[in-house]
Amino acid sequence: MTTDSQQLSQGYVKTIIHNKIATIEFFHPQSNSLPGQLLDDLADAITSAGNNDEVRVIVLRSAGEKAFCAGASFNELAAIETEEQGRLFFSGFAKVINAMRKAPKFIIARIHGKCVGGGVGLAAAADYAIATERADIKLSELAIGIGPFVIGPAVERKIGLSAYSQLSIDASQWYTASWAKEKGLFAESHSTVENLETSVETLSKTLSFYNPDAMAEMKAVFWQGTGNWDELLSKRAVISGKLVISSFTKEAIARFKAK
Repeated sequence: MTTDSQQLSQGYVKTIIHNKIATIEFFHPQSNSLPGQLLDDLADAITSAGNNDEVRVIVLRSAGEKAFCAGASFNELAAIETEEQGRLFFSGFAKVINAMRKAPKFIIARIHGKCVGGGVGLAAAADYAIATERADIKLSELAIGIGPFVIGPAVERKIGLSAYSQLSIDASQWYTASWAKEKGLFAESHSTVENLETSVETLSKTLSFYNPDAMAEMKAVFWQGTGNWDELLSKRAVISGKLVISSFTKEAIARFKAK
């Protein structure tokens, strides 16, 4: 049995279903970063909610008041010793993105704070992302010797190749929530968390009364052309798995952890 203290130290994923709205919340004490177990739990939670006939819309959120998601767990990245271990770890992000893509329910992402790496991928894979003005974004992967390979298709699909290239290449630069909204990553950007909450609640409640079959058909249309992503993201995980065990990346991760 997992205690409250264990959840706070190891992180958690939990789902609450109320009035046909499934709210999936994740948490990790290291800025809501995502170790392998949380990635698996998150993918399972999204799949389960998507297959639940009592659910018509999914809200994805993280706990806390600071970062929405810091991306991959640096502790786990540092511990990877083989290409296979690397592939398995990055496959966790592939599972989550594909679970979001396949869920026949609209997913609203509640983005209350900064998004790094995989956090940007979560925002991109959501069907509708609502953010605050402090939700700056960054794809920092290249700066540590890898790249946003697994999340790349989701980000490129949402904001286009030019903006995705800009984010990927300028890996040390934070981009504002205003920039993210302009490029289409965020549908809305609010000045306060209170306004964010109101918008998420209003939209999710409205969607909960809509025809679930119509929404499922619309989602299929929105994601048309991504049927190869199971294979594509698996191949991308192999690339990341090879790069993460390179001496360059090991040294870069060590420097980052030492800060």
